[in-house]
Amino acid sequence: MGRRTDRHVLILSVLLTLLQVGCIQLDLAASEEIALGAGDSATITASDSVFPASAREIEAAVNNPSRRSSDRRQDDKRRASAVLAFFGINPGMTVLDLYSGGGYYTELLSYLVGANGRVVAHNNQPYLSYAKDELAGRYDDSRLPNVEQLIAENNELQLASESFDAVLMIKAYHDLYYVDEDAGWTKMDIPKFLAEIYAALKPGGVLGIVDHNAAPGSPVSTGGTLHRIDPAVIKRDLTAAGFLYAGESSVLRNPDDDLTQTVFAEALRDKTDRSVMRFWKP
Repeated sequence: MGRRTDRHVLILSVLLTLLQVGCIQLDLAASEEIALGAGDSATITASDSVFPASAREIEAAVNNPSRRSSDRRQDDKRRASAVLAFFGINPGMTVLDLYSGGGYYTELLSYLVGANGRVVAHNNQPYLSYAKDELAGRYDDSRLPNVEQLIAENNELQLASESFDAVLMIKAYHDLYYVDEDAGWTKMDIPKFLAEIYAALKPGGVLGIVDHNAAPGSPVSTGGTLHRIDPAVIKRDLTAAGFLYAGESSVLRNPDDDLTQTVFAEALRDKTDRSVMRFWKP
């Protein structure tokens, strides 16, 4: 009991210190609930971000005239402005977009972090193949000069220690439990993968997760069958890896999704019930 209490005191002390220097604005009762492990279902608003994001700067990124019309058509369903605000992405940051796919978020991140920031857009070969049409021209002619592409297979990221202010996994966490050897998707050593992400984040850095929800208690195999994951699995994995849970947003929840269909079902395309969760490295 003593070790558990010591950890709770540490978490609350960090939160109070951040409050004193003006880094965050948190409801202390909600913060204590999270620290005590009772906040699994807590919803924290974007204004509670560990690194409060500027609505004006996010709006400027979303409205950047260089964005593709195909990206703009996704904005309403993806609610990127709210998601980026919740994760606290700000100008000057260095951000890793893990399994970035076609680069929808990568491009927004590029505009948001600006010339003094940097974005690393990661994909493996299966993701490159899947997103090849959306990727076409995305990075041609240095149109996103602060973006570096990283092509690395599962468990082969080789990231520099404490090099990122934030790491995002957008609709990708479930794929950690996906296996398709024929398609080049090998079984992952998940603890090793998460340990590398943890090491690559700076202290105080944010890990932001967006993913399609599976029904509570679902086996991890839904990552490969329905391309969904029980949010409790994500929390379990990440807290075991040393990350601290820092709340979630309801901005992409959809109570009309019964959580039983594949995310590629036509009626559910871009309308799934999704969790938006924030974790941080102490």
